[in-house]
Amino acid sequence: MFKKILIANRGEIACRVAATSRRMGIKTVAVYSDADVKAKHVLACDEAIHIGGADPKDSYLQWSRILDAAKGTGAEAIHPGYGFLSENAAFARACDAAGIVFIGPSPEAIEAMGLKAQSKRLMADAGVPLVPGYHGDDQSPEHLRKQADAIGYPVLIKASAGGGGKGMRIVESGEHFFEALQACQREAINSFANDDVLIEKYVQRPRHIEIQVFGDTHGHLVHLFERDCSVQRRHQKVLEESPAPGLTPQMRAAMGDAALAAARAVNYVGAGTVEFIVEQKPNGEMAFFFMEMNTRLQVEHPVTEAVTGIDLVAWQLLVASGAPLPCEQADIQMNGHAIEARICAENPSQQFLPATGTLTRLALPECQSFAVGAVRWDSGVKEGDAISPFYDSMIAKLIVHADNRDQALAKLNQALAETHVVGLHHNVGFLRSVINTPSFTTPMLDTALITRESAALFQPVNVSPAWCVAAALVAQVSAEQARSGAHPWLAVDGWQVIGAPARRLQLVSPHAMTVRFRVGTQPGHLAFEDGMTHTVQWRHIIEDRWSVTLDGARQTLRLVAGEALLTAFFDVGAVEINVYDPLRASVTSDHAAGSLAAPMPGKVVAFNVAVGDVVEAGAVLAVMEAMKMEHTILAPTSGTVAALFFEPGEQVAEGEPLLQLEGDAP
Repeated sequence: MFKKILIANRGEIACRVAATSRRMGIKTVAVYSDADVKAKHVLACDEAIHIGGADPKDSYLQWSRILDAAKGTGAEAIHPGYGFLSENAAFARACDAAGIVFIGPSPEAIEAMGLKAQSKRLMADAGVPLVPGYHGDDQSPEHLRKQADAIGYPVLIKASAGGGGKGMRIVESGEHFFEALQACQREAINSFANDDVLIEKYVQRPRHIEIQVFGDTHGHLVHLFERDCSVQRRHQKVLEESPAPGLTPQMRAAMGDAALAAARAVNYVGAGTVEFIVEQKPNGEMAFFFMEMNTRLQVEHPVTEAVTGIDLVAWQLLVASGAPLPCEQADIQMNGHAIEARICAENPSQQFLPATGTLTRLALPECQSFAVGAVRWDSGVKEGDAISPFYDSMIAKLIVHADNRDQALAKLNQALAETHVVGLHHNVGFLRSVINTPSFTTPMLDTALITRESAALFQPVNVSPAWCVAAALVAQVSAEQARSGAHPWLAVDGWQVIGAPARRLQLVSPHAMTVRFRVGTQPGHLAFEDGMTHTVQWRHIIEDRWSVTLDGARQTLRLVAGEALLTAFFDVGAVEINVYDPLRASVTSDHAAGSLAAPMPGKVVAFNVAVGDVVEAGAVLAVMEAMKMEHTILAPTSGTVAALFFEPGEQVAEGEPLLQLEGDAP
């Protein structure tokens, strides 16, 4: 077994690999960029080496520097995690040439499965079912359009070297084909340095089900059953679970056999995932087709670990060191049900735009790792850390395990309710909404679930105006009392010489209303009026948690005050409360809807207009890239382009104006 390994990655997966290595008595070396000097994964390892700038191309993709770090620290092997260099055959060969073990498959296997078109041809020879499509070498736009026409719309354009939902577009008709093709090719060249694409029939009511496989250097191959990853947004996974609901034992066995055939075709060694698209026919039958093989560990591997009780990273280390697989296929059993939710820095109500900022509060449910029935939290960040625009938007993975799916769902709902994030936009509330939809609980799973349930998923948390006012008043009055206790003459509380002061407080959002309130003579007691009088009592529990009683009804609230907003965590979810207090005279508002400012920090990819162009409302004005994804900027109204403020390739900060329509102020 290795004595020391280098982890050529960052964030959550680097912390994950470091944890298992520590349990196995293996020393670890972290690498880090300028943006990650104080990152959690740096502290999780025994040693750490700086390798360059914040942009991945200046650090985590600089494999010569990573190899130098491994040699300089005496690391015997390199674990690539996922993303970055994990599926880079040239890097795997360079490791071998340097006498360092690459903890992953052979370069030949990576190459065979790395290009989707090539892998499809290989799978056809191995007898693995394929979706009808074009995987050829002729990449001229006209030829690709003819192939799409012949297959029949809707079709799916996919980057041949792609993954993670990048370089992928659904095309509903021929008139939109070339526009979608160009967008796919731009994302593909930026993410994979290869703009080849393939075209496939878009399967209706598809499910995304994948099989975890494992091989060793002694010729043994096993699978560890399936994961259902059908719930997706922007072609990226949101929730994953195992076992897949509704999968018959016969289909599970057939998919496992097909996955092993795929792995066997490339003499696979290590952890890999064979991904299938599953067609759900009107008569209830299901058919599966090969999509791709990811020659690395997957983000969602913890759900497999939960139901099998197997540490997949430990298996990776064993196999890479030359040991045989610890058990045979018949020894691997599923126990219970596991679900993983990806906690991301993004704004679901704004088409899931990535978000950046500082995690001013990150409060978690009680968590464990590898315990039966446990709640598990895999993360590469901690409270106080900043989420930058340079890397993936995922904050953490929340994994639950229970005896059955219903219990797992209940446990996940509770765990999400106890996950409190403040400081940036995130998807915790959205995830709670998803898992409580009829489509997910029934379950009626397919990749269109979020679109189908959109009417219910993007609604604000429903908290009554009275409770919002109560939370705001408790936060404000308790803060004032704390200030006045320390410096009485600095208190801003409306104090007067005679009588108890009646004060006014204006709630700006989520409910626009003005109330009069009085602080009672008893500690922790006040009354407010909004047409009728309410009484509020509160008691401080610990830190930012309060027991609040409104007219006899009690809730335990977490109240986190920011510079402009109060975030109140109720049983039903989080609410941002914006208050205007005349005594403090502070109020903020968001950017006006439809602003032509950058919605997030990122890079300008292209402008689709020039100065002087006349555009209609809804026209594509610009394309930005942030956190590995492209985002289009649409014209909010008709007008004439008066100015462009950046050049393609330039970085922009959130809120900076990108362009000006005639009549707008820059």
